[in-house]
Amino acid sequence: MPELSGSRAEAATLRGARVVDGTGSAGRAADVVVEHGRIVDVREPGMVPYGETVELDGLVLAPGFIDCHTHYDAQVLWDPALTPSSWHGITTAVLGNCGFGVAPTRPEHREWIVRTLENVEAMSADALNAGMQWSFESFPEYLDALERLPLGLNVAAMIGHTPLRLFVLGEDAVRRRSTDAEIATMKALVGEALDAGAVGFATSKNPGHFGAWGNPVPSRLADPAEIFEIAQALTERQRGVIAINEGSDFGWREVGALARQTRRNVTWTAITTDQDVDAILSEAELLGELQWPQLPCRAIVMQIVLSDPAPLARAAAFGEVLAVPQRERARIYADPAWRERARRDTAPPGSDNWRPTTPGAEARRPFFPWSKISVAETSVHHALVNGPSMAELAARGGVDPLDVFCDLALAEDLGTRFRVVLANDDEDELAVLLKDDRLLLGLSDAGAHASQLVDAVFSTYLLEHWVRETGVLSLEKAVWPSGLRVRSSWRGRIAAGAHADLVAFDPAAVGVEEVHRVWDQPGGADRLIARSRGYEGVWINGGRVAAGGVATGSAAGVVIRDGGL
Repeated sequence: MPELSGSRAEAATLRGARVVDGTGSAGRAADVVVEHGRIVDVREPGMVPYGETVELDGLVLAPGFIDCHTHYDAQVLWDPALTPSSWHGITTAVLGNCGFGVAPTRPEHREWIVRTLENVEAMSADALNAGMQWSFESFPEYLDALERLPLGLNVAAMIGHTPLRLFVLGEDAVRRRSTDAEIATMKALVGEALDAGAVGFATSKNPGHFGAWGNPVPSRLADPAEIFEIAQALTERQRGVIAINEGSDFGWREVGALARQTRRNVTWTAITTDQDVDAILSEAELLGELQWPQLPCRAIVMQIVLSDPAPLARAAAFGEVLAVPQRERARIYADPAWRERARRDTAPPGSDNWRPTTPGAEARRPFFPWSKISVAETSVHHALVNGPSMAELAARGGVDPLDVFCDLALAEDLGTRFRVVLANDDEDELAVLLKDDRLLLGLSDAGAHASQLVDAVFSTYLLEHWVRETGVLSLEKAVWPSGLRVRSSWRGRIAAGAHADLVAFDPAAVGVEEVHRVWDQPGGADRLIARSRGYEGVWINGGRVAAGGVATGSAAGVVIRDGGL
């Protein structure tokens, strides 16, 4: 396939493909004419081509996928190609989710930000310290820094509540509520960010989100009233989205109230198959297009080492672990008193061991399905790889699963990687949810948990598994949710006037290659990656940025500053 000349083609006709336009309409044969980064015409095939001709015979041409939930805020600074997302038909990534990010940040708080991202999103502190270039302090300066990068795809950044709170309250951000004056200052800074081009405001009330040195992330200390007041900055400007990771005092009902009050689109994390989905979606439906719960299209599975147990911190005992340096964590796991607390915190409600040890623990969902935890990678326990679960091993030995879990890790200096199935592993129930038009497909967490999972492949997996292998979704349905319905501009569809963010793929071949571990991050940090197959071309703003699942090196991405997607 010929490459469109330059990073953005002057003019070209993409012809011969089945066009699936992102609106849900049936795919059809059509020629797509691109000029100066925009689609200028979608017309019947066979007409005289305009400009350069790109033949796409036998392929599907669709809008590029929009990943509504990434954590690339730091990685983009050393990897502007945003891999592996750019290998999987993603053309726009939304940053700042869960209220985390790297701006605004004062110089004296940079270590707090690094340690927060290390604990809550399992980012390597070595990679962050080696790769981050702190050429900014305010959020507008951060957007300017992004704009100077050779971006491999479009980025849209939300301002996060956690760095915002730290910027205004200092270290008190993890200790107390905000004063009225501090809330007013935060609201003004959000307004400043929106005026500079932020696409929204994001926060987290998730009780499992522990940040620097094991402290709750700053946004968890915010009263709901603080969130409501800050969000008025979006209402006053009539622009921007609100993204929330819900928690015990800010659940889906509060999300609905926020959408009603602000009249802004609110998207929240996340719908899972173990929730009362009908009740939640009935509430969301009353708000029409204002509230969009997010839904991942894959089972949520992580590889976890006990030297970095952040995803397990919904259990208070594991929150204790995060409060000490990694080199001291083995001592904690060997402590019988800690194990007793951990047994109580991780037992399902109603079981013999269930004795909540911290306020609010009784409201938490069980987080340790021992039958779904097994050894994934090890240099010691070779016979256990992809073998029996912790529950099975415990039953064989007549011991508690937590003891098996900890003892296996301690025998390997905490190097054992465990496969933990967290949610959405009921494929039949997930299939039903994927067909529901009230949900927003996304939640890859790309850029976070890099050594633990690689859900940045979700778009390719969607096409491979849910369309081709199972037939649960049609191509039209699979492509449609990628349009991110909380947008206010033309991305995620093929129509005259839309941005030329496009992906051409072979529907019979598109798929995810084998997941493997590499050590290619700053400081030698490791991550999991997976390539794709079946993609014949990806264009962003009219410039071809990938072929065959590999980035071409073209830098056609932009920082989206128009107040929406």
